[in-house]
Formats: sequence, C-alpha cells, structure tokens
Amino acid sequence: MKNNILLVVNPISGDLDKSELIAIVQSYADYNSHILKIYSTTGIADIEEIKKLYELYKLDRILVAGGDGTIKMVAEAMQDFDITIGILPAGSANGLAVDLNLPETIEDNLEIAFFNDFMEMDIICINGKKSIHLSDLGVNAEMIKNYEGSAIRGKLGYALQTLYTLVDLDDPFVATITGDFPTVTTEARMIVIANSQKYGTGVSINPNGKMDDGKFELVILKNMDLLVLSKIIAGNSTLDVNDVQIISTNKATITTDIPVSFQIDGEYCGMQTKLEVTILPKQMKVAIPKLLKTTT
Repeated sequence: MKNNILLVVNPISGDLDKSELIAIVQSYADYNSHILKIYSTTGIADIEEIKKLYELYKLDRILVAGGDGTIKMVAEAMQDFDITIGILPAGSANGLAVDLNLPETIEDNLEIAFFNDFMEMDIICINGKKSIHLSDLGVNAEMIKNYEGSAIRGKLGYALQTLYTLVDLDDPFVATITGDFPTVTTEARMIVIANSQKYGTGVSINPNGKMDDGKFELVILKNMDLLVLSKIIAGNSTLDVNDVQIISTNKATITTDIPVSFQIDGEYCGMQTKLEVTILPKQMKVAIPKLLKTTT
C-alpha cells in the first residue's frame, strides 16, 4: 500500500550535510512504493508550513531528521492530528533517540521510522513551552548557552564548552520547589526536569523515568564536586543516589533566589527565577523499536 510520507530535515542540526541522508531515505521510500515529500526547516514559520503539508498530502507518517528541538517542533505542528512521528537521529546529541534505544545509523532506523509501532509519549509544559525530553536549570543550561555561542559544533564543541563552563562555574543557587509533596528548599548546581532517563551522552540522570506514565521527575543535583559534575555532563558517570534528590509528580513550581540559566531540549531559554511545570499525557505518537513496547 502506498503511503504519503513527509521527511522534515533540519539542514543545520549536528553540523552535518543531510544530502546523503535524504538520498538514503528517498531510495528506501521508492523501494517500498511510498510517496516521499521533503521539507527543509528554515526557522521561519516551520510549524505553519508543516501543517499545510499535512493537509495538502493527507500524510500517513512524518519522519524527522534532526535533533530534539526539531522533533519537538514537528510534534507541536502535529498536536491536533493523529499521526506517528518516526525519528532519524541527526542532531548533536540526539537525547530522545538515545532514550528510545534507536540504532545509531540511518539505515538501521529506516524500518522503525517507516513501519514500526508507536508509543504515546507525554510532553512536559514549562512556562507555556513544550519539552519532550530533558530540560534543566543550572550548569548544563549554562554549557548549552556557551555552546550556542561557539563556532565549534558537534561533540568536540560540547566537550570544549563543558570544560569552559566548569572552569567559570558560579556558586550554587537556592531553589524552592512546591507541589503535591512536602515543600523542598535546597542549594543546587542543577535541577533537571525529566520526561525520560538519559542525556544524549548516554548518562542516566533519571533511572526510573518513563515517557508515558503521566508524570515527570525533578532531579536535584546539589552542591556537587566539579569533577563529578563534569563526568555527568560528559556522560562518563552515572548518578550516586547520595548526590541527588528525585521528586516524581505531575505538577510543580520551582523558584530560585537568583536568575539561573535554563534550557529546554537542548535550546537555551535565558535566565529564569520561576518555572511552572505540568505534564501533558499522551501528546505525541513516536515510532519505537519493537522490543521497547514490552518494557515501558
């Protein structure tokens, strides 16, 4: 059966040339007798353009070649439509793809993206903005701010900015967190708002997190040693339970004593002193490996 497929490509994600990727996807679509349309993002009215393409071609599935930010943008474009999103990881870190246990190569991902079953993922809403994966206040967000201002992209760029950020690290901030749990007031180096388990580096920041359970986790990293922080951000260490506090909930308010760097799904969102966080259950259908369906 012929299906109408849209491939959304972020041409600048991961600092990679996407021409070979597009050719591979086109060849696979042709072999399986699917009709493939291609849209390259521009940063201008992408959501509106993707909606128009959905209506015009009566799409059966959308594929995304980009990072978490591109996936989130497509999910927002399709929030009123019943369609599955297939992921072809092509960002700098690909955090959601890591959490979904997707293969590393485009070729190995094609069958999953085109044909596999789906998970109905939750999405987190933070101050009115959507988060599909991991957002955070503190040192990692500061690193992302520095990375976005750097000319060096990819994993080398992340490694360099991690080093620079930790060298210039500010004092811990004080956060007060309220919700349907006892109020928490604590010093912190970083607070992660987690819809899943792992950063793109592979480090498990939220070991018990699930993307379809109607909850999110607040992972509070307290006044930790700089060496430990650097290992966690670089993906070379897992969390020691003595270093963190984890709160599982569906709604919370976070306030800080000073403005703190904040990021959503790898995109720097400025300095914040208050975050209103809620869960939006089952907002996004995403194609997953067959084995993952039995474990979530």
